[in-house]
Amino acid sequence: MLFRDSAAAVAAECFSGALFFRLTEQFAHVHGHKPSSSEVRSWERSIPVLASALNDAGLGHVEMLLEYGLPLNSKRADAVLAGVHPRTGLPSYVVVELKQWSSAEPDDDDPSLCRVDAYTRAVLNPVDQVRGYCEYLVSFNGVLAEHPERISGAAYLHNATEFGVGGLFEAEQDQFGQLFIGARRGEFIDFLRANLGDESGVSAADELVNGKIGPSKQLMAVAAREVREREQFVLLDEQKIAFRTVLNAVRRAKQSDHKEVVVVTGGPGTGKSVIALSLLGEMYRQGTTALHATGSNSFTTTMRKVAGARKREVQDLFKYFNSFMKAERNSIDVLICDEAHRMRETSANRYTPASNRTGKAQIEELIDAARVPVFLLDEHQVVRPGEMGTVAEIEAAAAKKGLRCQVVPLDSQFRCGGSDAYLRWVVRLLGLEPGGPETWEPDDKMQLVLVDSPQEMEAFLDDRRARKYSARMTAGYCWKWTKKVEPGRALPADVTIGGWERPWNVYGDRAVSGAPPAALWATDPAGFGQVGCVYTAQGFEYDWSGVIIGSDLLWRGDRWVTDRTASKDPVFKKSTRDADVDRLIRNTYKVLLTRGMIGTVVYSTDAETREKLRELVGTTARNQ
Repeated sequence: MLFRDSAAAVAAECFSGALFFRLTEQFAHVHGHKPSSSEVRSWERSIPVLASALNDAGLGHVEMLLEYGLPLNSKRADAVLAGVHPRTGLPSYVVVELKQWSSAEPDDDDPSLCRVDAYTRAVLNPVDQVRGYCEYLVSFNGVLAEHPERISGAAYLHNATEFGVGGLFEAEQDQFGQLFIGARRGEFIDFLRANLGDESGVSAADELVNGKIGPSKQLMAVAAREVREREQFVLLDEQKIAFRTVLNAVRRAKQSDHKEVVVVTGGPGTGKSVIALSLLGEMYRQGTTALHATGSNSFTTTMRKVAGARKREVQDLFKYFNSFMKAERNSIDVLICDEAHRMRETSANRYTPASNRTGKAQIEELIDAARVPVFLLDEHQVVRPGEMGTVAEIEAAAAKKGLRCQVVPLDSQFRCGGSDAYLRWVVRLLGLEPGGPETWEPDDKMQLVLVDSPQEMEAFLDDRRARKYSARMTAGYCWKWTKKVEPGRALPADVTIGGWERPWNVYGDRAVSGAPPAALWATDPAGFGQVGCVYTAQGFEYDWSGVIIGSDLLWRGDRWVTDRTASKDPVFKKSTRDADVDRLIRNTYKVLLTRGMIGTVVYSTDAETREKLRELVGTTARNQ
């Protein structure tokens, strides 16, 4: 959170103007950049209104937790109020979403969405927004997991009148989501008094802040129930908008016999695969024909194994992008293309029979196959030459066919403990965003540790595994990879650094001497003994990630230098341009450095690079 104090103290801070200076300073410290002017204005206009309502209700002792960060997530609730319930005497919490809107109306197609003049796209109804925050906190904060009755949610549109937003009351309201407007302020005050007493909220706030954060619901571990039974993930804000956008497109396609394209774009950990799986589960439950497709052998194989462990028909839901060369036009209702940045120019390769060579671009095949093709992608995770999935390419392909194409951007991220600061540090470190590397300032979401040897890295990660955390080691593709291993032989130790030797993960779809096949390296506990590469790590996550930066990326003087001769990746051909190799190597390390949910451990094989990293990162394994 950015600030915490009693409602009386917050009101005084607002009156003096000091609160907004404090919020701005704390925001810059946590996120590494100043808040936008619009965000500061929203604080100045909304927080005093909430503090005033609490004090007028006689609740000046209630604790206000402002800009409260959701666990393992970069989303922030405007305010969480902590106090004592007036009837039970037990801790009680109210999540409040504050909106300055004076007018808004439900979306014509979906009351869960609404239209506001200030936005070009439909946004989530604030009742659904605050309900999502409450459900998420119940899912991830141990204090509330056992006592969901202790939390309530309210959206307070303090500038709104009945005439301006009356249609928003059509949305379903319950304990986790109720709507209040400024024109009926008394109802909001009554709601606050019903859930909070006039005693001090310090103890309740401490309990919430110190509550045990539950482990992230790992995508692979719950896939089976997600697809077969019910929704396991709580979708928030833009995630829910993306989900609803697809559902509405499917409904329109059925009603009017037409097709349209949806693109969902976002960086690592923004929840694209969670949305994909939620959509697949919803389609499956509704009896709507839908398939999930990727260009990743590891991801598709794992989905088939975990989600379809007991039902063959579930396994058959997971396909590859090149599975649709001969698909009939509009043969399925929904095609969910996950990791769509891995699409290629064509599905055909040298092994493709002549009868299957359509001459069509892969993107065209995917669009033709379904009434509603959905593409989920991150343009900055392209790590191989020939991968071409971009928003512009999809929009152009849709326009060529005269199809409507909706783009939903995802901003918040759930990987790396929800730490925006860490993700920004990584992209600045690698030169993928301007400004140059910056010193890492530890936050309370993500841990970053340097080690001086691979032995130290492995020991550190092994210690975390002993504490029941998942962990993996990955490296840049700087060592040869023995692809064929004789039956009965152990994996050869291809990755050698000084006296330390470990094998790459298995190449292929068969286990070798207890090591899992490549596609299951990231999810099978036996994968820890091998070093993974970007192709087996991409799309997955684990609690602790160990990353070995090889000699293909070196710090020299004041900049990074990529050495294509150090890369053993066979996808780099002589014809691959130096600029493309440079971009793909940097993207590779971005992928590897963003797999950890709790922490990342980094080692470079190069002395000068290690020295630069020491300048930027103060934390070592020894002082952990």
